[in-house]
Amino acid sequence: RSRSLGIFEAVFSDGARNRLLGRWFHGAYLKDVLRPGQKVALYGKVELDSYTGEILMHHPEFEILSGEEDEGEPSLHVGRITPIYEAAGKITTRVFRRLMHNVLSSLDGMPDFLPEYIRRRLKLPGRWSAIQRVHFPPQDADLRLLNEFRDQAQIRLIFEEFFWLELGLALKRAQTKIQPGIAFELSDRARQQIRRMLPFRPTAAQKRALAEIARDMASPHPMNRLLQGDVGSGKTMVAAQAAIIAIESGFQVAMLAPTEILATQHYLYLKNLFAPLGYSVVLLTGGGRAKEKAALKQQAASGQAQVVVGTHALLEEDVEFARLGLAIVDEQHRFGVMQRLRLMKKGIHPDVLVMTATPIPRTLALTLYGDLDVSVIDELPPGRKPIITKHVESDRVELVYDFLKKQVAAGRQAYVVYPVIEESETQALKAAQKMHQYLSETVFPGIPVGLLHGKLRPEQKEAVMQAFKRGEIKILVSTTVIEVGVDVPNATVMVIEQAERFGLAQLHQLRGRVGRGAAQSYCVLVTEKLNETARERIRTMVESNDGFYIAEMDLKLRGPGEFFGTRQSGLPALHVANLLRDKELLELARAEAAAFAAQPPSQEEFRRAVDYLKDRWERRYGLVEVA
Repeated sequence: RSRSLGIFEAVFSDGARNRLLGRWFHGAYLKDVLRPGQKVALYGKVELDSYTGEILMHHPEFEILSGEEDEGEPSLHVGRITPIYEAAGKITTRVFRRLMHNVLSSLDGMPDFLPEYIRRRLKLPGRWSAIQRVHFPPQDADLRLLNEFRDQAQIRLIFEEFFWLELGLALKRAQTKIQPGIAFELSDRARQQIRRMLPFRPTAAQKRALAEIARDMASPHPMNRLLQGDVGSGKTMVAAQAAIIAIESGFQVAMLAPTEILATQHYLYLKNLFAPLGYSVVLLTGGGRAKEKAALKQQAASGQAQVVVGTHALLEEDVEFARLGLAIVDEQHRFGVMQRLRLMKKGIHPDVLVMTATPIPRTLALTLYGDLDVSVIDELPPGRKPIITKHVESDRVELVYDFLKKQVAAGRQAYVVYPVIEESETQALKAAQKMHQYLSETVFPGIPVGLLHGKLRPEQKEAVMQAFKRGEIKILVSTTVIEVGVDVPNATVMVIEQAERFGLAQLHQLRGRVGRGAAQSYCVLVTEKLNETARERIRTMVESNDGFYIAEMDLKLRGPGEFFGTRQSGLPALHVANLLRDKELLELARAEAAAFAAQPPSQEEFRRAVDYLKDRWERRYGLVEVA
């Protein structure tokens, strides 16, 4: 009808007087598909054409039942439960359906590697019949169960995906338990050094975590432990005590952090903490002069440096250690599994302590850290008050500025944070620089306002942070580089501009930069227009300071795929299974995989499963090198 729109129309009749018009935009190709005299089944929404009054369908699904196609061929697109595939470029769901039908029709079956005794006990269908059923369900299948992913065929494929993931993790755990490692001794001198170092009385949770770590370190097998605690719970202090145990046994410690600011923070903290004990602490980052870096690498290689703190630069090929005994990885979710491995390979089976201040819902922890034992610090040091969180709309931001002036007048300090807009660091930098100028010249004249962003050189960042710590800067304007690890007890206000642009976990991390002293702290979320999801995030932040509750809400709002950002976290790209929806099946698969790894029915069955794991799952999960 219209060449510019490529409109194609066809008239269909039931042989009596009833007529129906089918209309397709960009459907010119259909003139070679639909021809007079064909018998066709149609599916779509029936409408009345407002101009002609004709009965009309726009873009109906159709199936040619006779004519040029074989009459005996089953209908793929209409008159049955049909799968909807996500279109990819020019490949429509209809083309996918035809392709899948052709592929499945050409196969006689496929091998099933899931151990048969598990399949029988759980009453799961075979792999071949499950795949056929999910793509082309029979007419008597329950549509509700299919759409809820609770049909037996779907359950089989979800369970299988979890089973191989969990078996890989179980094999890695088993290997760690038998691998020779370093049996560290918690000597009297180490205990004495720990007592000398402690600036305050540890909490019960810190004591419990250290006891678990010390027990692992005393074992003749490598430690693989996750130390999980909310922001400000004192994880670094526990890690420092573990470092003393390693150093007093004659070994070196490496500490890996995701950003230069956090690495510098850890370096200064450990340097001050260990100075009275006589330990040598160095910092290795991507910046700095080549000559200085070479000297630091030489100190690590000779054993002169007892603690080496660094960023990704620690993972470079030419960084070597004389006797690496303990590897500490902070904010593990910023690193992949393979990066953790590269650090471990710089020693002979060193102990590994992974730290995270991002509370992880148990479901995700099982998947992300299934190869690790877990210690949780679930209480804050005494004397800390819960942070008060308020939501303010951007047209009332002057009230926030007045509040900041009062806090500064009372001797306190504050952060004002701006988001990375549309992943553009340049834009975020401009926003922060512009606001820094506006705040320092117009809003807070006479109050020292500093600026911190990712483009500053390491020594510049350090100079700004030290000036803020000393109280010379009263208000620090920043991009999200201060998200983790920055510790200034006198800072009591965190203002987050355009808070609707941040995820829940990031908002919680930023809020955790305050509330580190005895004074009451505040977090102010300044927002513009909110959609429903952003409103739910802000409501959660205002109502709760509990990182674990916030993590559960974050997982619900964003879904597992986005929760960490799959690629860097090592979170597997699950194709059928969903960590949130299929929690019970994950638990079941983990129990079955652990039992199979511990006591396989036969050596042959075990070898078959391991070969399949290597062949099919190595690239996908990166588990076999780990296992």
